[in-house]
Amino acid sequence: MSLDKISAQLSGSTKSLPPVESWNPPYCGEIDIHIKANGDWFHEGSAFKRLPLVKMFASVLIKEVNNELDEYFLVTPVEKVKIQVDDAPFVLTQWHWLDEKETVMRVSTNLEDEFILDEEHPLIVNEKGDLYVTVRRNLLAKVHRNVYYQWADIAQDQQTINGTELVFSSAGCQFVLGAY
Repeated sequence: MSLDKISAQLSGSTKSLPPVESWNPPYCGEIDIHIKANGDWFHEGSAFKRLPLVKMFASVLIKEVNNELDEYFLVTPVEKVKIQVDDAPFVLTQWHWLDEKETVMRVSTNLEDEFILDEEHPLIVNEKGDLYVTVRRNLLAKVHRNVYYQWADIAQDQQTINGTELVFSSAGCQFVLGAY
């Protein structure tokens, strides 16, 4: 399996996301692509230097859960190859309010995916207390530490059955950063 072959299959892609949900290609093995916990992509140990290439591959990235293990694949209409992901394939790196009343928050990832933090793209806190946001499909972005600190600064203390929680809102949804 070669990177050039996958690139050639995807080269005609448009700006919108490919319909990977409708593709059911055969499994063709593994390719030495590795997404580090900080969001950097590597091929055969060398970092990808071209963001457009990374974004193209990210557009056909899927996650499957097998026996409670997350497995990641790049898919095209004709093949499916497994890659390695250390944590989450994306990192949430920026955010800003879309309105003066600070009620709708737009967030963005290291690969320039932008979306509203809302019911469709919720904040998730795992059992270790790490924060993630759903980007698309079932793919997550880990919340960068700087974003976490900025959110902690705007969050309000709220008494709940879990104790005192740090809470903030976006798009009519409340999100909990954690309890103390």
